[in-house]
Amino acid sequence: MDVVERLKAIVAEHPAVLFMKGTPQFPMCGFSSRAVEALTEAGVPFYAVNVLADPEIRAGLPAFANWPTFPQLFVQGELIGGCDIIEELKASGELARMLSDTGGEARS
Repeated sequence: MDVVERLKAIVAEHPAVLFMKGTPQFPMCGFSSRAVEALTEAGVPFYAVNVLADPEIRAGLPAFANWPTFPQLFVQGELIGGCDIIEELKASGELARMLSDTGGEARS
C-alpha cells in the first residue's frame, strides 16, 4: 500500500486524527503540544499519528493534505488545519461542537 492509500485509510478509519510530532503524552514540538492541549480541553478523544516515527507519512502528508506543516488535524476525513486553527476553533467553542459527534476512540 502506498503512502496516499495509507493516509486515506487512517483518516477514513478514525473520526478525529492528529498528525503530530511525538505522541500526546510526549509531544516533540511546541505546536504539537499546543494542539494536543486544545483537543484535550475540548474533551473529545482523537487518534494521534507520530510523523517522526514514520518517515513515509512525514514526507507524504504535506502533499496529501496540501498543508506544509505539522500538526495537522483531520475530522471526519477532512483537513481542519494546524495548531493556530485548532486553537482558534477551541476558543470559539467550534472545536468541541465539531468533535462532539465523532465518537472517536483515543489511541496513538
